[in-house]
Amino acid sequence: MGATAPTWAQVRDGREVLADDHLLVLDKPPGWSVMGERHDIDLVRLARDAGETLWPAHRIDKVTSGLVLFARRLEAHGTLTRQFAERSVAKTYLAVTRGTGLPATGSIDLPLAVGRKNRVRIAAPREAITRDGDHWSVPGDAVLAGDVYPSTTTFERLAEDDDRTLLAVHPVTGRRHQIRVHLAWIGHALVGDPLFEKAPTTRVGLHSWRLGFTAPDGTHHDLEAPPREDFRALGAFGM
Repeated sequence: MGATAPTWAQVRDGREVLADDHLLVLDKPPGWSVMGERHDIDLVRLARDAGETLWPAHRIDKVTSGLVLFARRLEAHGTLTRQFAERSVAKTYLAVTRGTGLPATGSIDLPLAVGRKNRVRIAAPREAITRDGDHWSVPGDAVLAGDVYPSTTTFERLAEDDDRTLLAVHPVTGRRHQIRVHLAWIGHALVGDPLFEKAPTTRVGLHSWRLGFTAPDGTHHDLEAPPREDFRALGAFGM
């Protein structure tokens, strides 16, 4: 992982939001993987090398910062992942997008598919996307054949500056790259997103801000990770 990788103790000291016998919640910085990325800072591997086994209850992209929930016991893992599968976890992201003019609230119902080079895309031609007020969708007869994954994202507009918008985003479904692809295909790609921007000069404008779930012991947690300076620098929003 290279000489610059932190120790697990350093990660826990500076990034731990909640911990008990069953679970651990970390405030992940951008550029760190949750697990499975070779030659990068991989949180599961970093913990394992320090003698602690973690099971991720969900994933957020390497480029995304913010709250990530892990099980510390295998028997807790099913309880936590089941809540994500049943969509009972409250998930809110902060997103900084290109452009302005988005409505105060909105919903994006655009099915996803996996295209060439394993890239996630909308499962319909771009010109088939329609906007009806604050709702984006495609007609059923425009959806491409093959494996298609219905996907819904809702948002609230929090602030605008000259050419960027700050959103609170809720992925109702939890597909890979869902927020990034949905916003880009309605014309408001995330700032700094390498999926849609060549040679970005900033971090990606996506932060896992709030997470609400029930722990294996029955305690309900509503957690928040305030955005750090690198995210706040993406726009003049007064965060």
